[in-house]
Formats: sequence, structure tokens, C-alpha cells
Amino acid sequence: MTSTELFCALYDDIKLANVTWWPNYGSFEVVVSAVLTQQTKWENVEKSLLNLAKFNTLSLEEIAKIDVESLANLIKPSGFYNNKAKRLNALCKAVVSEFGDFESFKEYVSREWLISQKGIGAETCDAILCYACEREEMVVDSYALRILGYFGYEFESYDEAKEWLSELDFSVVYAMVLDMSEARVCALYHGLIVEFCKKHLKGKEISDKAKDIFKEIS
Repeated sequence: MTSTELFCALYDDIKLANVTWWPNYGSFEVVVSAVLTQQTKWENVEKSLLNLAKFNTLSLEEIAKIDVESLANLIKPSGFYNNKAKRLNALCKAVVSEFGDFESFKEYVSREWLISQKGIGAETCDAILCYACEREEMVVDSYALRILGYFGYEFESYDEAKEWLSELDFSVVYAMVLDMSEARVCALYHGLIVEFCKKHLKGKEISDKAKDIFKEIS
């Protein structure tokens, strides 16, 4: 099985209404939600985002200047709110100091700089680059590793798994998805993986439909 074959199989099964998948693709809100979604459900992230919006705090500048305790109270639904508030506040301060505003951050931030920020691991880093900065960065999460593990793939590092997923034959992909940048294909691919797993994987069980799909590309 190749990454291209996996993409095509998932694309045939999952019909995403929003091809970029992550809400508010290309916006600062993605930076916030990428931090908040660590170790929690998306529904909890949405509650925190609503709180931030309600108190006019859902912007780079506002989060950079708000005190950590107040920020923690607003993002409490996301869990681990004290740590997340510290990390989000520190990240926003660093972005303002280094880049000035979000648009400059989108254009000029490097993966090396972003992943060096406290609390920003490889998955969160690539999610921000892919969905906020609209970069050609593949996101590897536990769902992706579970699918690949089904086929017997084992990786020594995050970057090794990312390299495997990134090896797409875009001539094949573009025959399926027209007028889409490589960055948006990366966003779509990750979204397909997540939605496929939510649809077909329940605990350690995998649906018969998923088994049939995987059998065709084994």
C-alpha cells in the first residue's frame, strides 16, 4: 500500500462538506484551537472558543496581553486550562514579539521556530502550519498511526511517519480533487483520516466496511 492508495480509498469513503476540514481554516483561531485540543474533545474546544469570542479575546493581540488567570478561566472547558493558558499566552507573546501580527506569522514562521515554543509538539506544530498558515505540512496523529499500524507499518519517529504520508502522487490525487493546492490536499488528507476513524473505529474494533476497504489496497 502507498500513501496515494490510502488517500484515494479514504476519499472514496468519506465525503467531507468542508474540504479543508478544520473550522476557520487560515485564521488565527486555528492556532488557539490547535493548542486547546490537546488531550480533550473538540466539543470542549468549541466551548472555550465561544467564551473567548464572547469576551472579545479571540485575537492574537488580546491573548498576548490578557493575564494568564483570566485566560485560564475562559478556556476552562478544554481541561488542563492552567497549563494551556500559560502556553497559549506565551506563544502569542512570542508571535507578537517575533512577527508583529498574525499575517506576518503566517507568511514567515518556520517549523523550527514554532516547534521550539514551549508546549508545541510536532503534531500541534504541523496542525498550525497546515490549517492556520496554509502550508504543505502533513499532520500525523494517533488515528493515522492506527491505520498504518493495521497494515503493519511501524515508525521510529513522528517525522518518519510524516514522510510516509507525504509521499503522495499528486498526478493521481489531482484526478480526484480538482483546483486544490498541495497545502489544501494535506489538510484534506488529515481530515479524511480523522473522519474515517471516527466512522469505522470503535475502541479496538474496526468495522467490516473498513476491513473491506483496507483489503482492496493491501
